[in-house]
Amino acid sequence: MRSAPDSLRVAALLVIALSFVLAGCRSRPPLAVEQHVDLPRFMGDWYVIACIPTRIERQAYAPLESYRLDEAGRVRTVFTFRQGGFDGPVRRYNPIGFVQPGSGGAVWGMQFIWPVRADYRIVYVDPDYRFTLIGREKRDYAWMMARTPHISEADYGRLQALLAAQGYDVSALRRMPQPAP
Repeated sequence: MRSAPDSLRVAALLVIALSFVLAGCRSRPPLAVEQHVDLPRFMGDWYVIACIPTRIERQAYAPLESYRLDEAGRVRTVFTFRQGGFDGPVRRYNPIGFVQPGSGGAVWGMQFIWPVRADYRIVYVDPDYRFTLIGREKRDYAWMMARTPHISEADYGRLQALLAAQGYDVSALRRMPQPAP
């Protein structure tokens, strides 16, 4: 039989463990995505203006994401950048995007390595398809992209505010170096 101090210690440990579990279960509203993305119009080149970078993007210069729909409806992607500086070696990745049926074209699984598909969500695309925000349900990574390598401060601020409204920590957002105009 346990003594009273042992029982209290066990109860205290259970309360502490339960508080950690509940803290990890804080519910956040689902990441809102575009209702409909015109995929053919979305295809083409997108310059990465800012992002909450993945490990491979931390030293990226002049990052560019290019999309092309193939005959099977997959999104053939080419992600290129220069490593460490504008004169650094070119890095190229070729993931394949799989558009989730019923998502209006806004939710993809991005496959870098078979069979794993990373979460990829089109959070925002402006009506003229000049700017887009890409996110993940976990809100761990985000990408602000544009059809041009530079955008105005007003557009940057507006896009940053849209990410913040989705629950992103925009202090982690890093502007990506693009060549001077």
